[in-house]
Amino acid sequence: MNPVQELHNLLKKVIIEAIEACRGQGLLNYQQLPDFVIEVPREKGHGDFACNIAMLLAREARMAPRKIAETIVAMVNIESHEQIDKIEVAGPGFINIFLNNSWLYDIPALVTRLEDRYGYNTRLGQRVQVEFVSANPTGNLHMGNARGGAIGDTLANILDRAGYDVQREFYINDAGNQIEIFTDSLETRYLQLNGHDLPFPENGYAGQDVVDTVKRIISRYGKQLLDMPPEQRRKILIDYALEEKVNYMRKTLENFGVNYDVWFSEKTLHESGKIEQVIKYLQDKGYIYKEENALWFKTTLFGDEKDEVMMRANGLPTYFAADIAYHQDKFERGFDWVINVWGADHHGHVARMKGAIEALGYDPDKLDILLMQLVRLYRGGNIVRMSKRTGTTVSLDELIEEVGRDAARFFFVMRSPDSHLDFDLELAKQQNQENPVYYVQYAHARICSIFRQAEAAGVRMPGITEIDPSLLQEEEELALLRKIADFAEEISVAARTMAPQRIARYVLDLAGLFHSFYNHHRVLYQDQALQDARLLLMYITRITIKNSLDILGVNSPERM
Repeated sequence: MNPVQELHNLLKKVIIEAIEACRGQGLLNYQQLPDFVIEVPREKGHGDFACNIAMLLAREARMAPRKIAETIVAMVNIESHEQIDKIEVAGPGFINIFLNNSWLYDIPALVTRLEDRYGYNTRLGQRVQVEFVSANPTGNLHMGNARGGAIGDTLANILDRAGYDVQREFYINDAGNQIEIFTDSLETRYLQLNGHDLPFPENGYAGQDVVDTVKRIISRYGKQLLDMPPEQRRKILIDYALEEKVNYMRKTLENFGVNYDVWFSEKTLHESGKIEQVIKYLQDKGYIYKEENALWFKTTLFGDEKDEVMMRANGLPTYFAADIAYHQDKFERGFDWVINVWGADHHGHVARMKGAIEALGYDPDKLDILLMQLVRLYRGGNIVRMSKRTGTTVSLDELIEEVGRDAARFFFVMRSPDSHLDFDLELAKQQNQENPVYYVQYAHARICSIFRQAEAAGVRMPGITEIDPSLLQEEEELALLRKIADFAEEISVAARTMAPQRIARYVLDLAGLFHSFYNHHRVLYQDQALQDARLLLMYITRITIKNSLDILGVNSPERM
């Protein structure tokens, strides 16, 4: 249930009825009412909601927007709508609507009734897939993967609460050139560790993790692989390593609070012939041409700067070809909306991917790609580039070990994905209110402490029907109520705009409003009726903070 959206709908109905009444009396002339919005104005002095209908009607009605607005407002019968305090015309013709507090006093009963379901929308009957991280299974998960994990998982949580049926998917890049290079690296290390003197491939994976994997292979197989045909040996090496790497990624991501519904293997696309099938389909549609023995996709027809190779001259499909087949598979599975979370380095791939979707006969607007900028780690004002443990890039495991899952997830989601993120390791570990995640968690723990104090004093909050929320008249109380009322709408907007950072920002603001209330007002040992009302306010604030943190994948401690 979304109380703010219900208000939107009510106010829009009020405005439409007034406009139609104006036309009925010959005060306004128009053929078709244009679509207009009821929105929250940026400045508080402009009311609770504002409407732009007068500007949209001006040309057709042949009237000044302000005159139109004045005509509409004069037709509204405010007395018949108890929530409306007054309606004013401002500027060139904005209609500003001021509400009284009566609607806010319905919020506590709603939150109390729904509890952990508060913020959930009705089911929309639409399936959405969120594919994120999808790292190559050739190394450790790094900061880019970590940010993608937090953003993708939080977005999936938001979409679920917004009413979508959500599937989380990890695309395993277990085929193609990088796997061949990975196999070369494994084989060389295996032979080296078994006494063979041979050079390591120039473009090979030289990390210690590859050596460690090969040592585990040797502990299992010994020197048996030396006597095998190279093809058989390489298969055993890569199968073992891929299984190990995928299990590592699965375990690390689970430790990060990320659990997938589907782990999709790229290799299955090759084995099933789906890549060749999609190439043939596009060829039959006239989107493929042959040049220098290679097959090219006419991506320039869809706004790309140059055409892209689908099948190399050696007969091997490109990564792009596999990606098209993969996305065809997604839409064949019946998703209404497909979202990919990619690194910013994939920027050039967006237009051609959407073009491919259109060429396949699907609506390209049903594919959205969320591009994510880089992460820089800082400690003491200095950039941290390397792991102390391995001498390579800092892994997600190490980050969780140092700052904890809660801080890591909150920090990664706090900024918009399209902005660079400077991750301050020291700040993330601070146990004070300078640390944003601590600031929010402390608010939750503080509220829990209030209820422990109440219990110790023999104070119990009565049932909701015995409490009068209208006693909450202080500025800080009303600000809390209004923010809590906004929760479901924040989720809806965050889902629609694919903006997970909105929820982090929302709960930071909510925690700030709570701390302000707490610093100005006592909850306990007041007049009984006021004490009950404030206990109720604390109860619904705690619920909303917890529900927000649940979306972010962050714990809500009862003690700090």
